[in-house]
Amino acid sequence: MTYTTPDEFVTRPDLRGTFGMTSSTHWLATASAQSVLERGGNAFDAAVAGAFVLHVVEPHLNGPGGDLTAIYATAEAPDAPTVLVGQGPAPAGATREHYLAEGLELVPGSGALAAAVPGAVDAWLKLLAEHGTWSLADVLAYAIGYARDGHPIVARVASTIETVADLFTEHWPTSAAQWMPGGEVPREGDLLTNPAYAAVLDELVAAGEALGPDASREAKIEEARVEWGSGHVAQAIDAFVRTPHRHSSGTDHAGVVTAADLAAFRATTEPATTIEFRGHTVAKTGAWGQGPALLQVLALLEPLDDALLDPSTADGAHTIVEAQKLAMADREAWYGPGDVPLDVLLSADYADRRRALIGERASRELRPGDVPGREPFTLPTMRTEYLPPALSEAPAGVGEPTVAAPGRAPVRADAADAADVPDAPVAPTEDAPATATAPPADRLAEPFTEPTGETRGDTCHLDVVDRWGNVVSATPSGGWLQSSPTIPELGFCLGSRLQMSWLDEGTASTLAPGTRPRTTLTPTLVLKDGEPVVALGSPGGDQQDQWQLLYLLRTIVGGYTPQQAIDAPALHTTSFPGSFWPRTWEPGGVVVEDRLGDDVIDALVARGHVVTRAGGWSLGRLSSVSRDPETGVLSAAANPRGAQAYAAGR
Repeated sequence: MTYTTPDEFVTRPDLRGTFGMTSSTHWLATASAQSVLERGGNAFDAAVAGAFVLHVVEPHLNGPGGDLTAIYATAEAPDAPTVLVGQGPAPAGATREHYLAEGLELVPGSGALAAAVPGAVDAWLKLLAEHGTWSLADVLAYAIGYARDGHPIVARVASTIETVADLFTEHWPTSAAQWMPGGEVPREGDLLTNPAYAAVLDELVAAGEALGPDASREAKIEEARVEWGSGHVAQAIDAFVRTPHRHSSGTDHAGVVTAADLAAFRATTEPATTIEFRGHTVAKTGAWGQGPALLQVLALLEPLDDALLDPSTADGAHTIVEAQKLAMADREAWYGPGDVPLDVLLSADYADRRRALIGERASRELRPGDVPGREPFTLPTMRTEYLPPALSEAPAGVGEPTVAAPGRAPVRADAADAADVPDAPVAPTEDAPATATAPPADRLAEPFTEPTGETRGDTCHLDVVDRWGNVVSATPSGGWLQSSPTIPELGFCLGSRLQMSWLDEGTASTLAPGTRPRTTLTPTLVLKDGEPVVALGSPGGDQQDQWQLLYLLRTIVGGYTPQQAIDAPALHTTSFPGSFWPRTWEPGGVVVEDRLGDDVIDALVARGHVVTRAGGWSLGRLSSVSRDPETGVLSAAANPRGAQAYAAGR
């Protein structure tokens, strides 16, 4: 059996050039970052400029009150991939005892109790100071302009606001004031402004400029970091969260984050965690993120025949899904802010033992591996459904995945009220595996949403490579407009990353003050012979690394071009506890794009997988940039799904 030949049709060309390349989840961020390159900035200047634009143009996907993880390599040290840690910790007041006393069983999925200390802005400023060349004023000018003068919103911003409009008007009036001008939901193409956030960015610039013309660029950026952590922003957050407001639990609570928490946070960097796969070095975050789970899957797949690494075949899809289940079980048992035994989990011996568990039938168990001298944590309650007593239906504005929740059939957003919306599948059994289907999607379909009207937040991504060999891959997230009430004098809200922490004692990621919650943010850098050759990533919560795995297999093993790999049909498993409230799972669950083909999908069902069809173009939000160290040729590719992401370069 040979590897599946890529489709001759590609939605966009593989961009190629020698000057610089940018790819992101919104064309305005891509254009802004590319503009920086054109004006002499390097990849770090470009990435920071594009990232702040993403705060403005994708407010339903990320914001300055959120977080980020980035991985980069510099032209001076190409063989040293470095992780930028923009994930803030739990506030000092975020004790599990406090949350339990509030009557909560889980950390909420929305509201200020879900907020970690904002980490994104400080991290971006650190990256700019240490590796950029531009002034803060020049880098922020793009975002300030879009925030003050407005930008035409995309359809997904409008539909997200529409979905949470009742929440805003009934419980979060400050959000209604910012995102529903005149009390009306904006429409696609309407100009949306955010003067309050423009003023915040102006304050950061002014803080640095106050040092005078003789101060260095770095000193001015450092002063902006101090202003962010100890000035107006921190004080406004502290004051605002003291007022109780509605959370995803259906109950009202005050937040616990304080100005002192913001002042205490500083973004950091650390060496990437790496593994070798088919002649390439794949670099990820540490196990405070989910990145090493991708490395574990690669270790499981490394010695197998190429045919078993082909996601477009029944054998390959089954093998890949089963390997991902094993890695995600380890993620739940071992990953978190503490001492994670990565030396064991990424070892060849451990991979050999785990690989033997991949059988001919789909597993519906959560099977973490054994580490000598330690016991894996298993949750006392594994829920397939959960709704707090205070709620009669699922709330709007929670979660992160780009696709519908497990066990429900996704439908087109514009068909949510249609009479032919399919019902959720019945609970599967070993003898009668269930499938769910969606109405046919157009070739370039919009993202799916729940038939209940539930919306889920998401994440952004951007990649930049410049002509000197600097490469950045970054995944900003959190602080989306539906995560908590907007702080009126700031124009943004807090994130909800703490929902990834458990209130159960003794887990690898139990809520504790001052510790980072485990994050799903997981950009990737690939090196070959000590040189960075690919930067890639994707929004998508628990699916991020699953979709990136398909890209890596198809490009490294199958020989696909980046755009061919991005366009190819995707799938992922939901057979592990979700990272986002309400933390449910679907034993044996697999979500597939219809383009995988009926023969492959039917074969997965026959093997016991609980398959949900998600339409033709619905899974994956990948973008990437590439670099050939021998020729100097650069390339870029972007996701067509949702018709929003864009790549640019020359």
